[in-house]
Amino acid sequence: MGLLDEFMAGLEGFEWDAGNSEKNWLRHEVRQTEAEQALLNRPLVLAVALKHVVKEARFQAFGRTDAARQLAVVFTVRSNRVRVISARPLSRAERRVYAQAEARPEADS
Repeated sequence: MGLLDEFMAGLEGFEWDAGNSEKNWLRHEVRQTEAEQALLNRPLVLAVALKHVVKEARFQAFGRTDAARQLAVVFTVRSNRVRVISARPLSRAERRVYAQAEARPEADS
């Protein structure tokens, strides 16, 4: 079992805030299901979002939807649920990082 699998192991689902969901759609045209898919599909690039560690740990992930749309998703974990804070398309620099992750052989297999 890899680190990513261990991180996700105790999580049971998603929790959505209506304001964040609406913001993601209005600003970036990202639906809830797309953000969830980006976190569930592999490869997933995961990092701690150090900028926002003040109140609770936040994480940033680069992933792709079932339709191959590449997204950056910022989220936190509350109890055993993933709470998505923001989701948007990857920037050019982020797409390069994600392409490198896609090119690597699966370390978790």
